[in-house]
Amino acid sequence: MRHLCILAALAPASAAPGAVDFAADVQPILAEHCFKCHREGYKKTEQKLETRSSALEGDFIVPGRPDESDFIARLELAADDGDIMPPAKEGPPLSAEKIGILRSWVAAGAPWPEEIVLSMEPEVEVDFERDIRPILDRLSEEERAKVKAWVESGGGWPAAAGEDAALELSKRLHAKITATTGTAEATAMAPYKATVPATGAAFEMVPVPAGEFTMGSPESEKGRGANEGPPRKVEVAPFWIGKHEVTWDEYESFMVDGGRRNKDGSKKFPDPGDSDVDIVSRPTKPYVEMTFGMGKEGYPAISMTQHTALTYCKWLSAQTGHFYRLPTEAEWEYACRAGTDTAYSFGDDPAELHKYGWFFDNANFAYQKVGKKAPNPWGIHDMHGNVAEWTLDSLSEDGYTGAGTDNPWARGRQLYPRAVRGGSWNDFPEGLRSAARVGSSGKWKVQDPQLPKSIWYHTDAQWLGFRIVRPLEVPPVEEMHAIWNAGIDHDTLE
Repeated sequence: MRHLCILAALAPASAAPGAVDFAADVQPILAEHCFKCHREGYKKTEQKLETRSSALEGDFIVPGRPDESDFIARLELAADDGDIMPPAKEGPPLSAEKIGILRSWVAAGAPWPEEIVLSMEPEVEVDFERDIRPILDRLSEEERAKVKAWVESGGGWPAAAGEDAALELSKRLHAKITATTGTAEATAMAPYKATVPATGAAFEMVPVPAGEFTMGSPESEKGRGANEGPPRKVEVAPFWIGKHEVTWDEYESFMVDGGRRNKDGSKKFPDPGDSDVDIVSRPTKPYVEMTFGMGKEGYPAISMTQHTALTYCKWLSAQTGHFYRLPTEAEWEYACRAGTDTAYSFGDDPAELHKYGWFFDNANFAYQKVGKKAPNPWGIHDMHGNVAEWTLDSLSEDGYTGAGTDNPWARGRQLYPRAVRGGSWNDFPEGLRSAARVGSSGKWKVQDPQLPKSIWYHTDAQWLGFRIVRPLEVPPVEEMHAIWNAGIDHDTLE
């Protein structure tokens, strides 16, 4: 360790474990020296310090163990070390006194009142003569007149051109989808097989009837997580769901389209003749071989971000004229349970899991071809294991407290954690239960060499995939657009 060990000894007596007051002693240090970089909206760091829960993600701050906390280790590095916090360009290293306070705070368990949420203080007020006049002086008389007229008209700050273009594309796709889909009756829903027009790859959809079920798990369920309750009744509208997880056969052409793309996935050299399918954002070229040697034809696609999965849904919708998206958590669990109320869709005995899912005991440390295990009672394969699956929702570690009987899309603003379901080839049986939930993490892309890290790939999550749903009722265009763009942290673009 490259700690300056003497610093701990220099901590003032008032900073002894248990004596540090967060609001009076710790918060001012974090606000002055740390929060500028470790906040939502800052692209170059994934660790955030808005709340205690975000600060404790990973090993950044380990309550009670300052010597195991990356936060303390980096504060105590030598001044010329490139990994020191705060970085040299942001100011001098913290004083021994301040580091001692933070070390004592971590040693005391990192107490942080729940009601305290750190936020950026407003920047220095804009001064017209100092900040605006020089800009205006560079404009022509005609340009200044236009700016003046716009300000006097009360005009607000406009959306970026790219945002306008994305919304216009969603409007065109919505019009196509409503014209193609028309009005369908739930009683007429039936299984169907379709192909991805761009690839010819087949996929199958299974109808799921409307209904009500109990979401979550009882406290008596073996392996239950704290965020799986309290159980609640949920009403679900009818939809179709993928019979299998999305495979490389369906997905690869979307991921590697051969065109030049900007980091946000837009075409680098757009053409006026581009179709709407061409205009849909597509991933930039991956920087590793994305199957990791586990197989391609018939195998599930993996390692995409939630944004990528949703953009695939948009790409597929643009081609087929049907609205596809990720399932909500409630839809996913409802389809997984398929009318059951046991730990798994086949019962409570994990010894039976070998018949229905790929997991740590039988998958040989890799994903397997889809559809090789027995389906659940509604004919849906691999809901337990193989690859874990993205849902549309944010994940609340508080569970379902206060939730109603509807089927919400939990639209959390923070990019992490988002809810992942089903467990994978890399999990033990308890992780494959119908109610089991996992929250996504920025650490799933820790090996990504880009800065800022890619919005498209979770290369460290080689057990993560998705399946699609198609709701019977097509939502309004505003909701459709919001859903397709739900996987982007609009403050940071991840």
